[in-house]
Amino acid sequence: MKLENLPKSKETKVNKRVGRGPGSGMGKTSTRGENGQKSRSGASIPAWFQGGQSPIYRRIPKRGFNNKRFRTEFATINLSDLNKFFKAGDVVTPEILNERGIIKKNLSGIKVLANGNLDKKLTVKAQRFSSKAVTKIEDAGGKAEVI
Repeated sequence: MKLENLPKSKETKVNKRVGRGPGSGMGKTSTRGENGQKSRSGASIPAWFQGGQSPIYRRIPKRGFNNKRFRTEFATINLSDLNKFFKAGDVVTPEILNERGIIKKNLSGIKVLANGNLDKKLTVKAQRFSSKAVTKIEDAGGKAEVI
């Protein structure tokens, strides 16, 4: 391969020189058209701008209900985690889960989910349980107590 046979790349592409006289074909208005806001230097108009008209997101009234500030959010834990971190006969409480670092934040409480299997007899105390989690805990010989 020789230098003159190298494939053309983006680096060798020649930039468009605008505003350099009528002979270039891109003189005078520099390909920007005649007049208007976009023909001026520094013109950048947001996509939602409607030419000074009151924008649609302000013309239409707010609707609906949002409960984000007051919703109850639970820290979740799976049965597979309980199986991994606890021995048979242990009592699992939110305080113990927090101390061991299994759950980072308590939020509104703890919800036990049925993902995974439980082979050990555990007494689990939490604010919420999924229905499958309760059956799996009881099938293993343990107890699911709602706080």
